[in-house]
Amino acid sequence: MQLREIAARLGTRLENGSPETEITGVAGIEDAGPGQLTFISNPRYAAAAHNTKAAAVIVSEDFPALPSAMLRSKNPYFDFSRALEMFYQPPQYLPGIHSTAVVHSSAKIGKHAHIGPYVVISEDVEIGDNAVLLAHAVIYCGVKIGNNFLAHSHAIVREFCRIGNNVVLQNGVVVGGDGFGFAKDGSGHWHKIVQSGPTVIEDDVEIQANACIDRASVGETRISRGAKIDNLVQVGHGSTVGEDTLLCAQVGLAGSTDVGNKVILAGQVGVAGHCTIGDGAIATAQSGIPHDVAAGAIVSGYPAIDNKLWLRCVAVFNRLPEIAKLLRKK
Repeated sequence: MQLREIAARLGTRLENGSPETEITGVAGIEDAGPGQLTFISNPRYAAAAHNTKAAAVIVSEDFPALPSAMLRSKNPYFDFSRALEMFYQPPQYLPGIHSTAVVHSSAKIGKHAHIGPYVVISEDVEIGDNAVLLAHAVIYCGVKIGNNFLAHSHAIVREFCRIGNNVVLQNGVVVGGDGFGFAKDGSGHWHKIVQSGPTVIEDDVEIQANACIDRASVGETRISRGAKIDNLVQVGHGSTVGEDTLLCAQVGLAGSTDVGNKVILAGQVGVAGHCTIGDGAIATAQSGIPHDVAAGAIVSGYPAIDNKLWLRCVAVFNRLPEIAKLLRKK
């Protein structure tokens, strides 16, 4: 594909290069070679951009000139992701139901569905058009699913859950597993609380491998439109995750957590039950949140505090032996 065609499709401005340059693929800034397209969005890689062997680099509008061809972009990372789509075609799955699949006679499945080997679809299930369910996916009874659903192998959707349009479940996802609810009886034994409320997944959500979104004891657990949930995330029963929120790897939400819109919880963040995280808040990696977080706040550490204050505290922590020694001398 010629560089001029890529620039036109991305809506970028070609600078310092031949429009006829043939691009055969894409690669990272340090690995790209002749004939490949790369990008830079982090200033830390500026030196690598000057030394790259790539045929062309997607850069921001104000990035300094490079020896190689440049595609000036308002959003280099996003445009690079679009360029990837030009060179990588994911597998295509032909419509049909595999002979080993078990589909209940009461299930309603839309047009052009691909139902793979050993898939199980239970009674009273409704699935929209263009669904792809790969090997060993299981859909329990009474589930309602919209159009363009993709369930990778071993994904499971439990009874009576509801899923919107354009939802992707990666391998091993469990939607609607029982919430962790037990009450102690008079003898001190744990009695299981029935988890009667469904999990609701709205449109344009992707849930990645081995994440678990628990069902609620009463009410519902809800993942709102456009949210993205990373591998090994745990969303406790009765929680709500807002629109376009990111829950990164190994995030854990205890029950009845309310996470707002456009929140980012970085890797291994833990949130105590019944907390509210305001819109646009960010928690850095391994933060522990035992209390509400205001909208727009950036927090770190445990217990999570303002990120700038946390950084100052860490700087002092590293000097505590020295400070203690000075205090003892006094």
